[in-house]
Amino acid sequence: NSEPPQKMKELLKEFQDILPDDLPNELPPYRTRQYEIVEVPCSKPTFRTPYQLSPMELVDMKKWIEYLLAKGLIRPATSPYSAPVLFTPKPDGSLRMCIDYRALNKQTIKNKYPIPRIDDLLDQLLEAMVFSKLDPWSGYWQVQMADNSIHKNAFQTRYGSYEYLVMPFGLTNAPETFQAEINHILRPLLDECVVLYLDDILIYSRDMQ
Repeated sequence: NSEPPQKMKELLKEFQDILPDDLPNELPPYRTRQYEIVEVPCSKPTFRTPYQLSPMELVDMKKWIEYLLAKGLIRPATSPYSAPVLFTPKPDGSLRMCIDYRALNKQTIKNKYPIPRIDDLLDQLLEAMVFSKLDPWSGYWQVQMADNSIHKNAFQTRYGSYEYLVMPFGLTNAPETFQAEINHILRPLLDECVVLYLDDILIYSRDMQ
């Protein structure tokens, strides 16, 4: 039966303030860590010219920039760093705006924080019968950039240069940083009723109680 039980409906209604339909128009709170870009010694600012985009991609890019500015997640930039924008298709046929940070990633010192093994996570679910899945809304954007690294994530468009104030997708250590932060937040529940894999949160139990 795919219909949620009445008790679950009541819980969703009670906590609807933490289950929003959209992001708030402000930065996320400071957490235990910020995203810092640490480059290898003697690195120079990376700069790549913008890619050619189709008329449809330009329309989407303008909408995305206006949305991110309205949410306070980016700001205009005057940085010596610059990465180009590209688009990838989503399963529903719409476009996802991405930043090509490959040049910056190449000279970024890698974070070796461990990502969980899938087989270890599956072992924890052997006796579970009830599952609930949570997917944080734009989870990476819930981690603020370190002040000394904001200018390094700058990207260039025909509408100007901008830089993220939150951790964008595409940076080399973003998955490890998010995994470390979500592990810290939910540490008391790990191996008890929660398994984590990057921005996927699975709650499990033997019964509805």
